[in-house]
Amino acid sequence: MTTSVALETTLSVRDTCLCLHTQRAARALARRFDEVLRPVGLTNGQFSLLNALNGAEPAPMSQVAATLGADRTTLTAALKPLVREALAQISIDPADHRARRVALTTTGQARLAAALPLWAAAHAALETELADPDRARLDLLTLSAPRPGVPAAPLCDA
Repeated sequence: MTTSVALETTLSVRDTCLCLHTQRAARALARRFDEVLRPVGLTNGQFSLLNALNGAEPAPMSQVAATLGADRTTLTAALKPLVREALAQISIDPADHRARRVALTTTGQARLAAALPLWAAAHAALETELADPDRARLDLLTLSAPRPGVPAAPLCDA
């Protein structure tokens, strides 16, 4: 028995699906910021990760993963090139030898500082394209907030 979906249904899903439109927007934004950050040798994901590591003390891996909305496995994979380039370092947590902490190196701090003006200019330009950037942020934060009764899940795997 063959089951098919009407073309009208497919077109309606294509035109109204918030998940699809969010994915498309996320990919477009990622490409835009990848291009902007290319001169300093970073991707948008690496920039976000370096920014998440910019603190006074090395951060627990679980905290960094939560900040980025990623799982620990994805975070570990994302950290590998940054560690190879000496932009970040992973150390054993002195309070719990099973846990790891991660921090920016001096080189990582310098790379983040070089990237920040590029990001700021691109971000300011992006905000001029939105009718209400603060509302857009609020809506995205609302969508990414934990929901009662639903197990916490990463916001993304990138």
